[in-house]
Amino acid sequence: MSRLGQRVAKPTSIGGQALIEGVMMKGPKEMAIAVRNPENEIIIKKEPVEGFVTKYKLNKIPFLRGGLALIDSMITGVRSLNYAADIAMPEEETDKEPGRFEAFLGKIFGEKLGDIMIYFSVFVALIMSVGIFILGPTLLTGVLKNFIKNIVVLNLMEGVLRLVLFVVYIAVISRMEDIRRVFQYHGAEHKTIYCYENGEELTVENVRKYTTLHPRCGTSFLFIVMMVSMVIFSLIEWSDPITRMLTRLALLPVVAGISYEIIRIAGRSQSALMSIVSYPGMMMQKLTTLEPDDSQIEVAIEALKGVLVENEDDARW
Repeated sequence: MSRLGQRVAKPTSIGGQALIEGVMMKGPKEMAIAVRNPENEIIIKKEPVEGFVTKYKLNKIPFLRGGLALIDSMITGVRSLNYAADIAMPEEETDKEPGRFEAFLGKIFGEKLGDIMIYFSVFVALIMSVGIFILGPTLLTGVLKNFIKNIVVLNLMEGVLRLVLFVVYIAVISRMEDIRRVFQYHGAEHKTIYCYENGEELTVENVRKYTTLHPRCGTSFLFIVMMVSMVIFSLIEWSDPITRMLTRLALLPVVAGISYEIIRIAGRSQSALMSIVSYPGMMMQKLTTLEPDDSQIEVAIEALKGVLVENEDDARW
């Protein structure tokens, strides 16, 4: 038995992402996006996996692949979210006139404007995430330096504050109805992958019985990132705010690389140690996954079917 009593017969490298009224699944060779449109039809889009990590075989280099895979997945995720929004809410797109600035950019970049906007969105998301969850706690904890002289304690307090901010953020957005539906699709994604990993036929009935919590989830990855950063940052001297922030930024690729390797091991190991390591992150998934209905499970199944390969060993984790 693996964590939380869920048996895994054949761990797979296939992963996914919940979208607006849909699910994206990414396999070793193809990516599939399944979205339910307003007419209740499931629209499926497939395309080859062409991220720079795969293209240049960087996914074979331990530790380096972690940070690069994170950026690659963010680009893929934003592109998938945009596509899902176009399918699920077409009337909102057709009624919207492009603004002057958007029209101006369209004249300059032409057909490449969409890709440029995606990269810009990822850049902004990274800046905001780093600012709120990395630099923010560093600056706030710095106020306590006059009262707490122990450097290790200060660094640990910074890590705890970062974790609290993340949990509060997830708890707040989970109260939004649209986000709750995305979290239901997130649960459907996990259940479907579990069903496939156990060698069962991909039917709604079979998928429904599995848990919504999965050790390879992005939520677990983010939790491990925060835990690893807490350990690494606690070993660094507490300097002035600017140096401290630059040090955190410089160490982010190291933190991401180590965290990625841990999540890879957790995804295929059923040892007691990995169960302990994975448990907090999986408990955090109780905030980011909800039980899906049958229609949402159907979408996740179609997305997964779109990336299955003839040789299952190609998708082994």
